[in-house]
Amino acid sequence: MHGNSQRDDNNAGAQTPARDPFVRGAMVVVTLGNPRDKFWGMILSLAPEGVSLSGIELASFEDLVVMVKDGEPFTPAVVFFPMHRIERVELDLPDGSLPSLSQRFSAKTGLRPAETLGSRLPATTIDREESAASAALPKKESA
Repeated sequence: MHGNSQRDDNNAGAQTPARDPFVRGAMVVVTLGNPRDKFWGMILSLAPEGVSLSGIELASFEDLVVMVKDGEPFTPAVVFFPMHRIERVELDLPDGSLPSLSQRFSAKTGLRPAETLGSRLPATTIDREESAASAALPKKESA
């Protein structure tokens, strides 16, 4: 019986990830349903309601690379996808000898995708929420 509990403890440790890979700033590919679409971008937030991203439709990836490479201005889409539309969220990782989209972007533009997408964002929602909360606090009167 002792051997079984030790094996169970080892299996539990093997199944528990060291940290959550789907955090703010992670580069992902999101597969959507109704209508079917794919989106590449950086996670801004992930919640039970859905995921917020800064990025582009996957079909526009090569066009974005050319624009960035040529120094043309661009604005990534800042979008929210509700969970009922999300079929899959996967980290943008290389697959064997195939580079990830982020690696391809970096190789062709010389820029880091998360920094490039993040640098073109307006003030973050968190900053606006903190400002609104500060403004709503009652002002202390001096005695």
